[in-house]
Amino acid sequence: MTEPIKLPFYIKATVILIGAIAFLYLLFIGGTVILPLIFALFISILINPVVNFLVKRKVPRVIAIGLALLLTIIVLAGLMFFLSLQISMFSHTYPQLKAKFEETSGGALTWVSTKFNIDQEAINQWVNNTKDETAKALTGNMGKTLLSLGSAMVAIILVPVYIFLILFYKPLLLEFIRKLFKVEHHKDVADVLGSVNTIINSYLRGLLIEGAIVAVLNSIALLAIGVEYAILLGITGAILNVIPYIGGITAIVLPMVVAFVTKSLLSAVLVLGAYLLIQFIDNHYLIPYIVASKVKINALVCIVVVLIGDLLWGVPGMFLSIPLTALVKVIFDHIGPLKPWGFLLGDTIPTVVRFPFAKRTPAKDIKV
Repeated sequence: MTEPIKLPFYIKATVILIGAIAFLYLLFIGGTVILPLIFALFISILINPVVNFLVKRKVPRVIAIGLALLLTIIVLAGLMFFLSLQISMFSHTYPQLKAKFEETSGGALTWVSTKFNIDQEAINQWVNNTKDETAKALTGNMGKTLLSLGSAMVAIILVPVYIFLILFYKPLLLEFIRKLFKVEHHKDVADVLGSVNTIINSYLRGLLIEGAIVAVLNSIALLAIGVEYAILLGITGAILNVIPYIGGITAIVLPMVVAFVTKSLLSAVLVLGAYLLIQFIDNHYLIPYIVASKVKINALVCIVVVLIGDLLWGVPGMFLSIPLTALVKVIFDHIGPLKPWGFLLGDTIPTVVRFPFAKRTPAKDIKV
């Protein structure tokens, strides 16, 4: 028998790098097809227990899937209707908000000009140029925006269809996976599938519970301070908070700006203090017991994958980055050669730092 060809490390590394780049490029160009499938898969796993519950109650499988899907659509439609009412209230008072924002920003620019001895005309010219460039950029991207909206509408139509078909063909898909692997690997495959199912269910359920609690806390805090559009800003902040670290900062800045424009600087400071307290509660009590305990991904990896998700698929990619990384970690943890990479993605820090590498003998100690 001929011995297998051993390639140098630099060739292996080059092949792996090229393969990773090609894979990411395929994900980027195939986002229109891949994103709805991923969302549909996650929602299917989330509502699968409802389908199983109905099937155990002698409900035909097709009807059980239809009822679970209908319930999901009703819940999402109710949430969208509530948000649309809040946005409608915001749109009615937007002209007044815009006028007040311009008045406040004008006062701030005057203060900067006086405090730092900068020509007011130069500042106004810079502001006007920035507005013109922003308007041109928005006009130039109008076609892309319309295309994105069209893709979103197609995805909204396709996702329910995908969910129904995934749940209906679940036995076929599981049998395909079983046939894909040898018998000696079936136990490992079953462990991976079970872990994936547990992670998705636990993560999404925990995320929904945590988001609802944060939305309520945000809204109560903003209502107590007297900030306008408190409920809309509270829910928006909870949705943005799903994006690790980056979303939390945006969720704080947005209500602070509204409070500063519509009320006073003191209100903005109070919003900052209230949101920091809510973030503390969220990070130390809600996430550890509801969300993070289900997905063991360290903070450094979270930030990197969120940015990669944004580059690939925009905002939806940022939302999907953490659960997808968790799935990758589960797979790595069950494949021998990839276990070190699974360990790198996790947040388990060794209590004792060890250097299990052979020490080289100093040249002066070597005896010839």
